[in-house]
Amino acid sequence: MEITRARPSLFGDIAHGLGFWTDRSAVHEAAAQGRTLQLQQLIQGGAAVNIVAVDSITPLHEACIQGQTQCVRLLLDAGAQVDARNIDGSTPLCDACAAGSLECVKLLLEYGATVNPPLFTFSPLHEACMGGNPDCVQYMIDEGAFMEAHDCHFGTPLHVACARQHYNCAKVLLNAGANVNAAKLHETALHHAAKVKNVELIDLIVEFGGNVYARDNLGKKPIHYTGTASPSHLCLEFYEGTPLTLQQICRVAMRKALGTKALQVLSKLGLPTRIINFLSYMPPPVIELCCL
Repeated sequence: MEITRARPSLFGDIAHGLGFWTDRSAVHEAAAQGRTLQLQQLIQGGAAVNIVAVDSITPLHEACIQGQTQCVRLLLDAGAQVDARNIDGSTPLCDACAAGSLECVKLLLEYGATVNPPLFTFSPLHEACMGGNPDCVQYMIDEGAFMEAHDCHFGTPLHVACARQHYNCAKVLLNAGANVNAAKLHETALHHAAKVKNVELIDLIVEFGGNVYARDNLGKKPIHYTGTASPSHLCLEFYEGTPLTLQQICRVAMRKALGTKALQVLSKLGLPTRIINFLSYMPPPVIELCCL
């Protein structure tokens, strides 16, 4: 069922009963453009901070998508709903993550924003991956974001990072223990990496234990989405025909067993630094590289 402007958002109460439809208010404009003095004057003059524009967008949404930290603080101090949802179900935290504004993300969480809101669409972590913002990805994970949160259209945050070719976001997720072989309609992150023909992503996913033989709901393996003799095809062909080394099998097995606590646990095992670096997918120090 299509949601139109004539019908308020289906995703919850808006504006504590004060919300009403407008094309775009002066509060929205000031918040989006970072005009803090004007915004402060509007608030002091009694302007509604939870006024909603088309698609249930609040001034707080506007400030977050533009990374206007000072305006975000003014709005929150004035009673803006920290978890207000627009017509798509996105919260201001989603917008801040999409924009890559780490300061806005921290501020929203300080004011009680929900890390894992029960939305029908993307989670804030999905949005951080969609925007290609690894710092926000890491911060959200540190704050308890669900790495296996599943969107019905896009799958997990790792699916999104790979589909959008955001290598650093994918690496942050995998290092934090995201399930490398999580599937949406049997489609894995490796299928996405193959579809976008990104050899670096393919290498990364296989290094973390990605299954090159996994078949999606069409019965296709990742290699089937690459052009014959293309770099991505040759890469997957190599991995299909070359067994993993014992070292790699051990690393994948240990990381799988330790799950999301791998990085914390490995540092406490008393192992040599080079082995910890290997198990943690961290490059050895430059001094060690020079000695090899």
